Amino acid sequence: MSRTALITGITGQDGSYLAEFLLEKGYRVAGLVRRSSTMNFERISHIQDRLQLVYGDLLDENSLLNVLQQVEPDEVYNLAAQSFVPTSWNQPILTGEFTALGVTRLLEAIRLVNPKIRFYQASTSEMFGKVQEVPQTERTPFYPRSPYGVAKLYGHWITVNYRESYGLFACSGILFNHESPRRGLEFVTRKVTYGVARIKHGLQKELRLGNLDAQRDWGYAGDYVKAMWLMLQQEEPQDYVIATGETHSVRELVQLAFARAGLDWEKYVVVDPAFVRPAEVDLLVGNPEKAGRQLGWQPEMSFKELIELMVDSDLVLVERGEVVRSVAATEDRPRR
Repeated sequence: MSRTALITGITGQDGSYLAEFLLEKGYRVAGLVRRSSTMNFERISHIQDRLQLVYGDLLDENSLLNVLQQVEPDEVYNLAAQSFVPTSWNQPILTGEFTALGVTRLLEAIRLVNPKIRFYQASTSEMFGKVQEVPQTERTPFYPRSPYGVAKLYGHWITVNYRESYGLFACSGILFNHESPRRGLEFVTRKVTYGVARIKHGLQKELRLGNLDAQRDWGYAGDYVKAMWLMLQQEEPQDYVIATGETHSVRELVQLAFARAGLDWEKYVVVDPAFVRPAEVDLLVGNPEKAGRQLGWQPEMSFKELIELMVDSDLVLVERGEVVRSVAATEDRPRR
């Protein structure tokens, strides 16, 4: 018999790639979506007829109980969150409600409905924040530098707590930055590649960015969702860092993106202090050795290939005149 997976945040970047991956594995896939007049299923429209979409809300535990009873999943992947870092300073309480307490509500619902359900929590490299060592591993102390990072850290530790207190098969994937052509425009990678496409087609004259020296470990989202699945296939639940082990600066990202379009980035990029974080995270780079050893996972797409894929995709979108909405309007998460 095929297994059933429930994905929260299925309309987001990771949710859409994970849904594709699980369908290919023969799963019955259900997706939790919030009732909203602005709901958009653009990222999953090509597979929507193969999905079961159910209404629920991470703010409402009763709705989560009902969804679990209705879907009867074998695996739950919690990808829904208020996950745009700058918004977390503007809405810190709401970020905490969804990104922190939402995890608790979902874990508690699993404990009550069926404690045999395997649970994946989407943790983040932002929990490391002001890094205590380089590279970061599963044992690196956390030091989050944003309300988002703090909320994610709560979600991470409550997952560990439910695993150790109730014996749930509950894992956290500490994923470093992972991007794709489906990434929202608020995120710097997509902001750059989409901005490059618009400049190339004469629709935009400049690209305003913050700290060009900030460094990140960027990988491809399509690679990373496989790691999520692998975690839930193990005999024992554990937490894993998922990363490429390489670091690249925003400046390098910009150089690659403009070069792909045949443009000189220095003619168009403007450094704007308005885009600098109140508490900056300067360097994040993960050590995925444990995931490689225990899960047999490794990234397949290089950073250069990723940025070129995103630029090529956005050049086509802009040429076609397609409107790209912001992440707040297209993902299943709290609105700004």
